[in-house]
Amino acid sequence: MSRRKTRPRTSPARAPRTAAPAVTADSPCPCGLDAAYGTCCGRFHAGTAGTAPTAELLMRSRYSAFVVRDEPYLLRTWAPGTRPDGVDFDPGLRWTGLEVESVAHGTPFHQEGTVTFTARYVHGGEAGEMRERSRFARHEGAWVYVDGDVTE
Repeated sequence: MSRRKTRPRTSPARAPRTAAPAVTADSPCPCGLDAAYGTCCGRFHAGTAGTAPTAELLMRSRYSAFVVRDEPYLLRTWAPGTRPDGVDFDPGLRWTGLEVESVAHGTPFHQEGTVTFTARYVHGGEAGEMRERSRFARHEGAWVYVDGDVTE
């Protein structure tokens, strides 16, 4: 999922900030797998489990990073050639669910892979969804997000 900054950064003192949703290590993982956040995507965010071993797990962990607003993880897992300077978290947007539709390649034995998914959200009280076909590649041995084709 790409949410690039489209407006200039403002200083943290003036930037409107909203708290990330309360997700604890024991909460269900936002990515939709049947596991607690701490043992699912949270371990990748914290860096305690190395890197995601497949493109699909990287995509799921990046979705969860959007949910919990973990900008450092998102930037760390973005391909250097397409990485933005920062991530613009819309304070009026709340991610509410993820459905992985298809996966091509992206296993520990591949160098590239794609994941097509639908992410549901609520923005300004209105429900919506975003569909993306994301491309992933290996960079220095780790899976990274390259780019994606988005439809809403």
